[in-house]
Amino acid sequence: MYRSVVSCLGVLSWLALASVSAAAETPLPVVGTAGGKPPSDALIVFDGSSTKNLVGRAGGPCRWPVENGALVAQRDGGLWTKLHFRDAQVHAEFATPADGKGEAREGNSGLYFHGLFEMQIINPGADDATNKHLIGAIYNVHAPLVNAGRAPGEWQVYDVIYVAPRHDAAGKVTQPGSITALLNGVLVQNHVEFSETASHFAPLKYQPNPYVDRMRKSLAETDTGPMQLQDHGSPVRFRNIWIRPLDDKARDYDGK
Repeated sequence: MYRSVVSCLGVLSWLALASVSAAAETPLPVVGTAGGKPPSDALIVFDGSSTKNLVGRAGGPCRWPVENGALVAQRDGGLWTKLHFRDAQVHAEFATPADGKGEAREGNSGLYFHGLFEMQIINPGADDATNKHLIGAIYNVHAPLVNAGRAPGEWQVYDVIYVAPRHDAAGKVTQPGSITALLNGVLVQNHVEFSETASHFAPLKYQPNPYVDRMRKSLAETDTGPMQLQDHGSPVRFRNIWIRPLDDKARDYDGK
């Protein structure tokens, strides 16, 4: 009898604690993904029509043309997102050229997180693509786990979780950043850490102008920055680009 009473009291105590714990939890936000559209809390960078959320290399208007709902890369130094973020989930769809010669045929481009760390875009069979330069690579940092690229001309999809490096007041890295990435639904980067850019093409470091200089200063102060759609001499097409900030640091950058 004594054991039964103790057992019952134990169960009642556990139920009471579970009830208090459940009551103390903050309800999670509801995020919808109906109809294949972006999550309801995503911020749209490009939806097939307006380029208002993108700016040119020096902060001016976007000059890349929109053809059949796709943004087509032009040789003018790339595009920056107006949205600056720290940690984020990023979705971008792209297609490398189905024909052409030289660099245009390679389909060379990329998603440059904070203008420093590039998720490589290039045709899977590009002649000079070493493992750290393959599609799915963090350019010059880490080779992809597998080559998940599709044939030239086919639409492809990047889904990337980006965590920015953290810096102290002196600019020293106190916590490395990381990238986890899926290419066409296949895991190609699994929480790969980094602290400094390893790309000599990194636009925030090697392509200075007054707008870039101001962004570099802002990044050093806030650990927030933009994403660049890279121009590398190839008419790569982009569509359905959105960003989900994973903290409360994201903001529209006014160029100052």
